[in-house]
Formats: sequence, structure tokens, C-alpha cells
Amino acid sequence: MSFLAEIKDAVTVRAALLVFGVLVLQLAFVTSYIGAFHQPKPSEIPIAVASPAARITEQSVEQLAELPGDPLDPRAVADEAAALAQVENRDVDGALIIDPAGPADRLLVASGAGASLSQALEQVVGAVEKARGRTVRVVDVAPAARGDARGLSAFYLVVGWCVGGYLCAAILAISAGARPANSARAVIRLGALLAYALAAGLLGALIAGPVLDALPGSIWALWGLGALVVFAVGALTLALQGLAGVVGIGLAILLVVVLGNPSAGGAYPYPLLPPFWRTIGPALPPGAGTFAARSIAYFKGNGAGGPLLVLAGWAVLGAVVTMACAVSRHGRAGAPVGSGLPAPPERGPAARLP
Repeated sequence: MSFLAEIKDAVTVRAALLVFGVLVLQLAFVTSYIGAFHQPKPSEIPIAVASPAARITEQSVEQLAELPGDPLDPRAVADEAAALAQVENRDVDGALIIDPAGPADRLLVASGAGASLSQALEQVVGAVEKARGRTVRVVDVAPAARGDARGLSAFYLVVGWCVGGYLCAAILAISAGARPANSARAVIRLGALLAYALAAGLLGALIAGPVLDALPGSIWALWGLGALVVFAVGALTLALQGLAGVVGIGLAILLVVVLGNPSAGGAYPYPLLPPFWRTIGPALPPGAGTFAARSIAYFKGNGAGGPLLVLAGWAVLGAVVTMACAVSRHGRAGAPVGSGLPAPPERGPAARLP
């Protein structure tokens, strides 16, 4: 056999296409991460503005809204209590409290939502105050825990949960075929994924909380969030495998890792990301999970409702598509619907790979 014939025999067309797909995925990974992180710039950061004098409040809002590049999205509130409530409810990322009687104002920030975001607010507002001939004192109303460097522990915890979700689904595919042979097998896979999600959610919450003392907040709430994140990502991966076979694993990595991680608001929260990543981040599991984890840890769960609905939506969609693919495949591979004849038995993984 010639060397060219050896190459053709050793590297099939299907294998070559899969390797090409890996190359595309790798380049997408590099483009996505560098594109999201190479030039962070504050854009329309929500900030509340309060003062005892309504006229001064309105003037300050107008001045902040006219800053070049639109780094802030200021909104007037009645008083300091209302401003603080908006920060704690995660309606805004900071608050400027103006004191007309003195030369210094206060800036309320929440580093638990991301140290880079609070630092960006300090820089922008500090420059404005300096130009006015005033000073500003920064007050952190939701500081990151001592063991939570730069407020990144929530992001890393969610990334770990996401990795576990798609790896668990991928292993189920490798061990028993990318596409389940029938609906019963699909239910078994989803059940195994659920058991794994419950264990992974609890262990992750314990490591981040009591073991490493990195995240405060309710262990029970973090456990529930972790189980939902793992199951949502795993069910999404099972669904994509049901639609595209082993290629579905790559598609899951594309959504969760290539697009989801850099847009999750971890290293740089949403107002510091370019428009594309800022738009898609809240709709993907890593972004929804990171926002919810920070809400649980530092804001008593405030603002977590929307992200939890996003995660639940991915979980339900993944489970439904997984079941639909299994039923459809069983109908094609087995006897005609209604014949009463049993479907052919599921065979080894090699026989079922597309």
C-alpha cells in the first residue's frame, strides 16, 4: 500500500471534517475571548443620583448623561435611601450621593458584583467630581468577601458547574452512543444527569462556601443554583447530541465555552463588555449563572429571578428536545407506529455514531 493510500485509510473524510471543525472551534475561542477582553470600556453603567435638592439632582443627571462615550446611564432618585435600595436590588451598579452643603460627595459601589465594575465607576465619577472642584468618598455597600478575589469566585464556580454539565452529557454519549435509541434511554440519561447535577451543585457550593470561604450566602440557594446550571448545560448538550450526534458536543462547547464564558460578566461585568458580548451574555447559562450566584452571595438573592428563568428555560428546552429526538429516532428505526412490534435493541456506540 502506498503512503498516500495509507493516509486515506488512516484519516477518513469524516475524521478530517471533524478535525477541521476543531480548528474552527479553536479559532472561534481565541476570537471570542480576545474580542471580549482586549479593550474593556465602560458603557452606560446604571447609576442612581440623589441630592437633598431636586434641582441639583437633575443637573447632575444631565451632566453625567452628556459625558463623552456615554460611560454612565444616570437616573434621578428621591433620596439616599432610594439610591441604596436600587443598588441592593441590583437595579443600578452604583449611586452618587451629592451634598450641596459641603465640598465632598459619596459614591456607593458594590464590589461583590465585580471589582472591575466598581473601579470603573470610581474612575469615571472621580474624574467628573475632580473637574467640578469636588472630592468623592467611595463607600462599598456590598463588598466582596475576603476570600473572593476581585469578586470572581462566583464566575469560576459557575464555569466549573458548566464544565461538569457538558462533560457528563458527553460521557453518557461516548459510553452508550451519541443519540439514545429510544425514549426510555433518553429518560435514563436525563435521570443520570439530574443525579449528577444534584451532587455537583452541592459539592461546588460547599467548596466555594464553608471549605474555601470564598463565597458567602445561603448554601441551600447556591446548591439549587448549581444543580440548575449543571442540568441546564447537560440537557442542552444532550439535545445537541440528539440533533447532530457527536458534533453536538462541539456545538455545546461553542455555546457554553466559546460564546458563554467571555460574555458571562465574570472578569468584566456587562457594562464593560463590547455590545455583542453584552447582549448575548444574560441569555446564556454562564452569564445567567454568574449573575444569580453573585445575587445570592452579596444581594440576598435580589435580581436573581430573571437569570433563574433563563437557566430553567435552557433545562426544559434541552430535556424536551432530547426526548423528541429519541422518540423521532425510535419511530424511524423501529416498526411503524401502532404496529405493536418492539424496536430493535440499542447497539454499541460505534454502530450508532453518525
